[in-house]
Amino acid sequence: MTRKALGRGLSALIPGGEPRPAPGAGAEYFFCPIERIQHAKGQPRQYFDEARLEELAASIREQGVVQPLVVRPTRDGKFVLIAGERRWRAAQRAGLHDVPVVIRNVSDLQAFELALVENLQREDLNPIEEAEAYRRLCEEHGYTQEQLATRLGRDRSTLANSLRLLKLPEPVQQALVAGALSAGHARALLGLEKPAHVKEALRLIEAQGLSVRQTEALVRRLRQAGTKPPPPPRSANIRDLEERLGQSLKTRVHLHALSQDKGRIEIAYSSLDELDRLLEVLLT
Repeated sequence: MTRKALGRGLSALIPGGEPRPAPGAGAEYFFCPIERIQHAKGQPRQYFDEARLEELAASIREQGVVQPLVVRPTRDGKFVLIAGERRWRAAQRAGLHDVPVVIRNVSDLQAFELALVENLQREDLNPIEEAEAYRRLCEEHGYTQEQLATRLGRDRSTLANSLRLLKLPEPVQQALVAGALSAGHARALLGLEKPAHVKEALRLIEAQGLSVRQTEALVRRLRQAGTKPPPPPRSANIRDLEERLGQSLKTRVHLHALSQDKGRIEIAYSSLDELDRLLEVLLT
C-alpha cells in the first residue's frame, strides 16, 4: 500500500480556523485535565532546554496554551501525547489544570511519525535525537531510507547523513546533544577513522572554537598525518646504545634519529626524585 507523505505535518491533524471548546464524547477538541495526559514512551525528543522551558512557562502563565496538544486516547480513559510535550511540560510548570487538546485515533507507528514530523518542522530535535528517530523507523518498522525520506518529505541524502552521525564516538554525540558541536562539525569528524584523531579534533574544536571549514581542514591534516609511512626499523647498534645508556642511568633511554647525522636523546623519569637523581648524574 502506498503511504501518504507527511510533509504537511500537523496541518493535517489540527482543523483549520480557531478551535472551539466542544466537551463531550467524540469531541475532537476540548480542554483536558492535565493529569489525564501521559508522556509517550520512546518519543523522538529526549532533551529539553531548561531556560527555554521556563520562558515558555512564563508565556503560558500570561497567555495560556495557544496551540492545542495532539493526543490519542488510552483504554483507561486517559490520553497519550502525540505532539506538544514541551507545551505540556511548560503548562505543568505554569500551574495550569486544563490544556486544550485535539484527539486523534492513530497507531503507535503513526503517532511516532507525527511526533517526529512536528519536531522536525519546529527544529526542536538535536541531531542525535533526529538520527535515532530515523534509525528506529528503519529498524523497527521496516522502512528503507528511500521510503522513509519520501514518507517524511525529506531529501534522502539528508536522511543518510543524519544516520551516519550515530557512528560517531559517544563523546562527540554528547557534544552534539549539548549543543557544543554542530551537525556540520560532526559530519566533518566522520572523515576520521582513528579514535585518537577524533578525540584530538574534538578537543581542538571546543578549545579553539573552530568553524566547520576549519574543522574540515583539521580533519584533512589529521588524515594525512595518519597516512605517513612508518619509521624505518631501528638498527642493532642503536638498540645496543639505548640499552647501555639505560643501564648506566638506570632508566629508559630512547634515541631519535632526525637525519643521517642529527638526532636527540630522550631520557625518561617517573618522579621528581628520579629527576633529581638523573640531574646529579648528568651534571657531575
